[in-house]
Amino acid sequence: MARITAALCAAAFAALAAAQSPANGALLIAKPDLADPNFSRTVVLVTQANSGETVGVILNRPMTRNEPRSGALLYFGGPVMREVLVAVFRAAQPPAEPAFRVLRNVYLSMHPANLERLLEGEARNYRIYSGFSGWAPNQLESEMRRDGWYVLPATEELLFRADTAGMWEELVEKARGARADSRIIPQRETSK
Repeated sequence: MARITAALCAAAFAALAAAQSPANGALLIAKPDLADPNFSRTVVLVTQANSGETVGVILNRPMTRNEPRSGALLYFGGPVMREVLVAVFRAAQPPAEPAFRVLRNVYLSMHPANLERLLEGEARNYRIYSGFSGWAPNQLESEMRRDGWYVLPATEELLFRADTAGMWEELVEKARGARADSRIIPQRETSK
């Protein structure tokens, strides 16, 4: 039953990725008072399909185990389908199989053929996640209205950063600074 569920979810994920062409990756930074244990103190790379679903992976939760074939460190991607592998990877050309384009030349996919090519290859131009994060249409927008997340642009450097310790703290401070910088400063009235 678990394999059937995984196959169905993989097919749905592939359909969402296939429908997406423009790069639209962003970072969600959990606000300090976000109580959900799945996302407390996390930095999540997200992308949105044309249909409104949002998917992503948690960037700053390395696990204590490695992917068996490649030896690559696994990261906890999120609470959805924890047994399924998801990759964020660099590629000069779009992959043949469905993948979300999150940045120029950076993709997110759980398609088995994309994962096989990455895991069998020599290059270490990827990061592997166990599970992923997902939101139904309008669900993330509702969380944003409840003020649970900061949003910052994603960068390739952050996505592939070797040491993710301190990433959340750093980005919370950056987000707070960006919000302060963007406030409208009232102009003083000049006397005439």
